[in-house]
Amino acid sequence: MKSRNLILFIVLAMVVVFTAGEVLAERIEIHWWHAMRSARGEVCNTMIKAFNDSQDKYTVIGTNKGNYDETVNAGVAAIRAKKQPHILQSFEVGTQTMMLSGAVYPVYELMADAGYNVNWKDYLQPVLSYYMDANGNLVSMPFNSSTPVMYYNVDLFKKAGLAPLDKSTPVTWDELGGMLDKIVKSGTPGGMVTAWQSWTQIENYSAIHNIPFASKSNGYEGLDCELLINNDKVVNHITRLKSWMKDGRFFYGGQKYQGPKAEFIAQNAAVYIDSISGIAKIQKAVKDFTWDVAPLPVESWMKEPQNSIIGGASNWVLKGHSKEEYAGVAAFLEFLANNDMQIYWHKETGYFPITLTAYKALKDQGYYKEFPYQEVGIKQMTRRDPTTISRGLRLGYFIQIRNIINEELELVWNDTKSPQEALDNAVKRSNELLRTFEKTYQ
Repeated sequence: MKSRNLILFIVLAMVVVFTAGEVLAERIEIHWWHAMRSARGEVCNTMIKAFNDSQDKYTVIGTNKGNYDETVNAGVAAIRAKKQPHILQSFEVGTQTMMLSGAVYPVYELMADAGYNVNWKDYLQPVLSYYMDANGNLVSMPFNSSTPVMYYNVDLFKKAGLAPLDKSTPVTWDELGGMLDKIVKSGTPGGMVTAWQSWTQIENYSAIHNIPFASKSNGYEGLDCELLINNDKVVNHITRLKSWMKDGRFFYGGQKYQGPKAEFIAQNAAVYIDSISGIAKIQKAVKDFTWDVAPLPVESWMKEPQNSIIGGASNWVLKGHSKEEYAGVAAFLEFLANNDMQIYWHKETGYFPITLTAYKALKDQGYYKEFPYQEVGIKQMTRRDPTTISRGLRLGYFIQIRNIINEELELVWNDTKSPQEALDNAVKRSNELLRTFEKTYQ
C-alpha cells in the first residue's frame, strides 16, 4: 500500500513539474540587444525584470552587445544571417542607415497594429523629430535621449572670484572666455575640456545658432545633401577654441568622454562639456568639490538661441518575427514609456524622460527643486520649437563622417592644419562618403 501511494505521489509530482514546464514554455521570448553597460545596464535589467514580473505572456531577454558600434554591427550580422533580435538599440547617428535598411518594422505601425492608441503629442518633440520619417511618422522608439550641457566646478569658479552660472540663461562664448581667463590665472591648470567634439562643438553649435550642418535641411530632404560645416561661423568658433589653447583656456582631452571627464574630476579643468547622461557618473565620481550644470554657451549675436539636439539612441523593431511576438514587443515598448519607468530611468541615468507627462510628474514631485541641474538639458532642448535646421541631422554614413570630423579637428589642435583647412577637408571627405551612400540607396 505504501508502495502504491509512493508511486501515485511520484506521478502527481511529475504531472506538476511537466505542467509548470508547459506554463513556462508558453511565455513568448522577446530579445532586445542593447549597448547599455555597467550601471546603465543594471537599470535596464531592473526595467526588464519589472516588465517580466508584470505579466505572464512574454519574457524579455536583454543582451548587451558592447558599445553602440558593436551593437549595430552585431545587429547587421544577425539580420544577414536571419537571426535578428526583435529589438535593436541603435545610436542617433545610425538613423538614416537604419531607416533605409529595409529591415525595420516602423514603430508607429507596430503600435497601431498591436492596438495601442499612443498619444505621440505627449512625447518630447525635439526627440521625436529626430526619429520621424518624411511624413512625420515615428520610425523607432526613443529610449536613451540626451543633449550636451556645460558642467563646471563651482569651487574653482569661486576661487577665481566668479559667481555660479544661471541654469536657464546661457553665457556667451565671449563671457565664458573671460571667465576661463580668470580661472587659469587663479591657478587652475586648464579652463575647458569637451567630450564628443563633433557632437558638442560643431553639430550642437550649428543647431543652437540655426546654422545648416548640411544642405537639404541637414539631409532630411534628400540623399543628395552636402556638408556645410566649413562656413565662417563654425570656422570662427573652432579658431577661437584654438586660440584659447595658447593660454590654457581650452585643451584637448580626447575624442570621446573618458579623457575630458578625467581632467574635470582631477580639477585640471573647471569646465567640462558633455552629455546630460554624464550626470550619474559625475555624481558617483566627484566627492571632493562642488559641481553644477549650466546651458551651453551661445554667441552674443544669437539673441534667441535654438534648441540643442539630441544624442543617445532609440529602439528599432526588426522584421522577420511573428504577430504574437510583435504583440509582446509592443507591450514592452509601451511599458518602457510609462510614467514609473521613465521617472526611474531619468533619476538613475540622467537621460531625459521621453514624455511630457513623466516630466510634469517629476516637477510635481518637486524633483527639480531638489536636483535643479537635472532639468538644465530639458529646458535647453525645449526652449524653442525645432526648425528644419535645429531638428537634427539625417545623414548616411554619419558614423564615418563623425570620425572624419574628429580626425580633422585633431589636426587643428596639434598645429598641423588651420581651422579653415581642416573643415574644408572634412567637408570634401564627407561629401565623397555621402555620394557613395546616395548611389547605394537612391
